[in-house]
Amino acid sequence: MAHLVASKAGSILAIDADPNSCFAEALGVTRPETIVGTCEEISKAMDKIPSGMTKERYIEMRVQESVTECEGFDLLVMGRPEGPGCYCYVNSLLRSVIDKLASGYDYVVIDNAAGMEHISRRTMGGVNKLVMVSDYSVPGIRSTKRIYELAKELKIKIGSAYLIVNKVSGAMDAVSKEVEDTGLEFAGAVAYDESLVEGNVMNKPVYKFDGKKTLSSIDKIFNKLIGGKK
Repeated sequence: MAHLVASKAGSILAIDADPNSCFAEALGVTRPETIVGTCEEISKAMDKIPSGMTKERYIEMRVQESVTECEGFDLLVMGRPEGPGCYCYVNSLLRSVIDKLASGYDYVVIDNAAGMEHISRRTMGGVNKLVMVSDYSVPGIRSTKRIYELAKELKIKIGSAYLIVNKVSGAMDAVSKEVEDTGLEFAGAVAYDESLVEGNVMNKPVYKFDGKKTLSSIDKIFNKLIGGKK
């Protein structure tokens, strides 16, 4: 994401679809408005919905207004309920908002929660570039294969699909067969970097990370994914 902003390739909408909101924090955005927060606020004040407007239309309008304008990109955050609750409605709303907002941006970057939830809920009906990240382990790489197979079974339109292996602490030859079996195009590997760990501990945004070796690896991956085209 930081490299996409730095390249000034076009307008960008970043969507943090993880209830844990890790993406927003990684981008240095603290306490942004959220879809869940907007829904809960409206539910507590139903009498404030303008006359002649349905609850669904009003929520959709408010969610679109909650997009946070940042330097180089806009951000939309899903968030999580304060108490126990189902994400079904929020996921459905997120899908509707994505469909309406996407056409206004050159790039839409969505960070999903780890696992199959957003795939199985079909939060996205189509993806130009599906990028999956695994840690340097056989179970992690096999998980990406299962997620990719689920996406194809659900007939989600995927332009191209890639795998990145992160925190690599050994030879890629050790997992090359597993990578090949995923059916994903291997975009590259990022070596384990202690300075990145230190940056996370200090809560530094990703665009302030200055590990040259890691940034060089990410540059190569970015150029392969984007290649000057959307």
